Amino acid sequence: MSKKTKTFEENLAELEGIVMKLEQGDVALEEALTEFQKGMMLSKELQKTLNDAEKTLVKVMQADGSETEL
Repeated sequence: MSKKTKTFEENLAELEGIVMKLEQGDVALEEALTEFQKGMMLSKELQKTLNDAEKTLVKVMQADGSETEL
């Protein structure tokens, strides 16, 4: 079975859940470290998605159909 790629929104919701869990402070140290690492990975993935979206949005179509960056 192949692993389904999560959407930006799903990853963001998961990161928000991790943050709330860690903010409550009633998590064992080992679990907190694991959750923190997972959160950092999610954060990097979300930032990459945003950067890729920004690169796409700054492209402008020219009259001849070619793209150029602003």
